[in-house]
Amino acid sequence: MRQRDDLLRQLLLAFVLSQAILWAGVSGYMLLEDYTFFQALYMTVISITTTGYGEVFGLSRPGRIFTMVLLSVSVGVFFYIATTFVQALMAGQIREYLGRRRVESRIRRLKDHVILCGFGRIGRAVAEDLKEEGVPFVIVEKDPEALKDAEGTDYLFVEGDATEDETLKRAGIERARALVAAVGSDADNLFITLSARHLNPHIFIITRAESPGAERNLLAAGSNRVVSPYLMGAQRIANALIRPHVVDFIDLAVQKRHLQLRMEEVKVEDDRLFSGRPLKESGLREKFGAIVVAVRKATGEAFYNPSPEMVIEKGDVLIVLGEREGLQELERAVKFSEVQ
Repeated sequence: MRQRDDLLRQLLLAFVLSQAILWAGVSGYMLLEDYTFFQALYMTVISITTTGYGEVFGLSRPGRIFTMVLLSVSVGVFFYIATTFVQALMAGQIREYLGRRRVESRIRRLKDHVILCGFGRIGRAVAEDLKEEGVPFVIVEKDPEALKDAEGTDYLFVEGDATEDETLKRAGIERARALVAAVGSDADNLFITLSARHLNPHIFIITRAESPGAERNLLAAGSNRVVSPYLMGAQRIANALIRPHVVDFIDLAVQKRHLQLRMEEVKVEDDRLFSGRPLKESGLREKFGAIVVAVRKATGEAFYNPSPEMVIEKGDVLIVLGEREGLQELERAVKFSEVQ
């Protein structure tokens, strides 16, 4: 980002200087020699380009002095412009700038994506999972070392401070469906949450918490979920000791490398598959091999191990267990109405 800004400033300065010389030359010849605009422009162009046609319209002594000054200054400016372009090419700045322009263009086209704030150990793990699941996302990071790691991947990223509104806007906060605040400071995560909720009141926010007491403040700031990696790690260690088979089953169901069994959540956007019938008559197990573990109704009420008599309605979310292919067919059925 800094290299790009430096290149832009250098190119802008070179353009301004070249234009200043051009119009200073035109003005000088018109004042000193009483040339017309075209004559002054012609003399300026052949002078600053050192074409060497001579005094086409004739020059007075002040005009010749002015021409010498104009030539000296223009040679210096063009030498600066040439040096700037050579340095930019040798350093790869133009290539980097064009690459960043392409990345920014891709980010502007994103919609319903996830913004991942922080590319540390937690952020890298989240990014890998999002990529495997095919979820579009943008990384926001300000640490130069972390950015080098992001640049070595094909991830989309924005360099900047995620606590600043302008940085989140560059990441497409208004169009995003979710944000993960995973930087290493509770204070920064709190500011990110406040900014994100202000810029997009409907966005789903998951926030990382470092200290045990941070959860309440983060929820009050607008976070939908607060996750403490250290607390979760401790709970997993304890569960692995006390109930190892349960932990193995959960790993089998939720980790992507185990393709034979998955646990997924499926939102019912089209309820024609159910048509007001109870779960036992929906044929989910026969058609898709899916077991309904829980149901979250559109009202927000949750039912675990739901009754076979429960009626599934539009807007409900099903927590289902089954093979990957069958769950994918079920998701298509309730989303795109492929099942008649």
